[in-house]
Amino acid sequence: MPFPGGLWWLLCCRQGFTLLRRDYGDADREADGEAEEEEEASFELRAQGDQGSLEVNLSQPTRSNSGSERSLLVAEEMRSLIVEKGPGPVEDDPDALVKGWLQREVRGGVKTPWIRPRKYWFVLTPDSLDYYSSNEKGARRLGSLVLTSLCSVLWPDKQTYKETGYWSVTVFGRKHCYRLYTEHLNEAVHWVCAVQKVIDSKAPVQTPTQLLMRDVEEHCGSPEVLEQIYRCNPILRYTSSPLYAPLLPFPYGSLDQSAPSPRSYTTLRDEAVKLFNSLQQLESERDPVPLMQGVLQTCLDLPPLVDEIYCQLVKQTTEPPAPGGQSDLHYWQLLTCMSCTFLPSPPILRFLRFHLDRTESRFPASEMAKYACFIREALGKTKGRECVPSLEEILVLMRRQEMICTVHCPGAPACSVAISSHTTAEEVARELVSRLGLSQSPNLFALYEQSRRREQPVGNATLLADVLTSLAGEEQDPPCRLCFKHYGFLDTDNVPRDSLEFALLFEQAHEMVLRGYVPTSEETLQTLAALRLQSLNSDFSTHAPFPRLEELFPPRVLHARLPPPCHRPPPKCRGARLRAGLLAGGLWGQALAKQRAERDQRLRGWLREEGASTMAAILEKWKLLQGMGRPEAMAAYVALVREWPGFGSTLFDVNLRVSALGAVPQRLWLGIGAKAVSLYKPGEPEPLDSFCYGRISSFGASDSSTFRLSVEDRDLLFETSQVDEIAQLLNTYLASAGAQRPPRPHEPAATSPPAPPGPPQGLCPTPVSRPHRPPVGSFHS
Repeated sequence: MPFPGGLWWLLCCRQGFTLLRRDYGDADREADGEAEEEEEASFELRAQGDQGSLEVNLSQPTRSNSGSERSLLVAEEMRSLIVEKGPGPVEDDPDALVKGWLQREVRGGVKTPWIRPRKYWFVLTPDSLDYYSSNEKGARRLGSLVLTSLCSVLWPDKQTYKETGYWSVTVFGRKHCYRLYTEHLNEAVHWVCAVQKVIDSKAPVQTPTQLLMRDVEEHCGSPEVLEQIYRCNPILRYTSSPLYAPLLPFPYGSLDQSAPSPRSYTTLRDEAVKLFNSLQQLESERDPVPLMQGVLQTCLDLPPLVDEIYCQLVKQTTEPPAPGGQSDLHYWQLLTCMSCTFLPSPPILRFLRFHLDRTESRFPASEMAKYACFIREALGKTKGRECVPSLEEILVLMRRQEMICTVHCPGAPACSVAISSHTTAEEVARELVSRLGLSQSPNLFALYEQSRRREQPVGNATLLADVLTSLAGEEQDPPCRLCFKHYGFLDTDNVPRDSLEFALLFEQAHEMVLRGYVPTSEETLQTLAALRLQSLNSDFSTHAPFPRLEELFPPRVLHARLPPPCHRPPPKCRGARLRAGLLAGGLWGQALAKQRAERDQRLRGWLREEGASTMAAILEKWKLLQGMGRPEAMAAYVALVREWPGFGSTLFDVNLRVSALGAVPQRLWLGIGAKAVSLYKPGEPEPLDSFCYGRISSFGASDSSTFRLSVEDRDLLFETSQVDEIAQLLNTYLASAGAQRPPRPHEPAATSPPAPPGPPQGLCPTPVSRPHRPPVGSFHS
């Protein structure tokens, strides 16, 4: 049924007024809102070119509800930043760098093609990005984005183009974010480059805090001037009011969330304000440790905020209402944790040290002075952390004490070592070498992270506090622990049998046997298990404590005896697979699960029977060792293991990548010893091939899971998850042997410095920490 004429007229008028309100009413409100926001809270920005005198007098920033209450300082500053535009023709603007039609927001595109897109006339000048209702003379300016060195611009991305059909250009300002759209990629790129060029041409801005820090540094020798600066500028002193802007300048725009992070963050400016609110919560917290750890974690995730937190803590510990009170000490305790975790930039570091000196001079012999002294010493040692301090470490730092680290030594009692947040693995290893009397040993030692599933050495430069934090975060049974053991064997024949080092050698040989890294007969393995029992319990006795079989005999040998499970080949046709899937989901599935449970039960019973028979054979051999003492049993055990030619080498499970197309990589053992690198087939006593170091031209990591070994005229590629450990051990043996790397092509051979002396004996000489990949090695014999 057709509409009456009057109704059509009413609908058309309503639609027309809607369009007029959209084009003019919304634009007026938008322009008024932007002008009102541009006048707000811009107190902290200054350009280096407009500094004037240093008589800065700023109070704590506050927000006002009406325009009449805004400070004169803000209005004057914004008038200096925003250039007034006259009513002249837009097309004839002499300051215009780029101009053209762009869309402020997408109202059309692929999803809604029937709505007409709304465009504005944009003009880029050396000071701002303005947009007008049209390009005609006397057109109304609808908005302006002041460009400073803190602004940023994002390049157009394909995802927005796929969703809307337009290329986007995003410009971040202090109060506004302009998202501009165009249908042409080259036009979008042209705008991005032009805006970025204007941003790069701006002088760096400075906040009042930075200007006052420089003023304090210049007048540090005049107490009267300093007191006047602190008295006249509350921004340097403690405040109980919230902070509405950061103390340091941060670029505008969103953070890059492409990197994986357990926490989501907004802009740096917003995060800085949130952190100040967290700092103020410390004053009333009964247990401030979790809150302190959260602040430290945010600084670790967002490194640009480190300087900001230092400035905020200095501000809150300057002239507090109750110096030395509980709330004030919470700030000092967090400042202590920060000094042991992060190192500020040089300007902030100088200001922080001045603050520490000022506190010690004003409050001598107080708790604040003690914290200041501790922080000054920590700043001289801090180099950066991989992890934030654990809750236990924070509690220790709050008391300005040291932590106790327990290091387990195979064949010897565990050692307790006092460490700080700056103690490295090399320092602990040196202390243990000296404490255990191993200084004269030719072999190398190191600390290991040890668990039931993995074992890896700790780099010399690694902080023990980071290692303990990472170990505490791993929930395993038994828990992970630190262990002190041999790292490289340079001489195993001349180790005295009555020494502690021989006990370490014996325990390490036993670990190799249990892991299946000593290929020998089952009869020899049973003899080794009997010798192990003799060294633990002396002569056979039914009342002696008896360890489990997996602590005496390699478990993989027992598992190798089990019959292989019969795998039925999967059906080839699609219909057969569908019928098999339907049967597996019904009653047949329950029957199959029951069959698998019965088969697993039979295998466990078989394994118990095999274990009982193996244990009986071990007991019979143990009875034959009647009268053998513990040193003799240990010596016999090591002698049997030493019969394998690869004893003393460190074995790594690798897959040799075969160059043939479609060939499956071959699983091998890569043995790295003091004199050669060997390849073993797992379980075989003789090596497939062996390369002395004179035949190896270079080695290194091709990628994170591939190790490359160049031997004469061929390259061997090994797939392994222990690329760093292999390269680190090779570098260690080369450094011990005194091998030198030849100069690279870009290095002048004549001016190369002489090679440093060899590393001290008794320590792992590799200074590479865990997260850093060792450089590619290249050497000649």
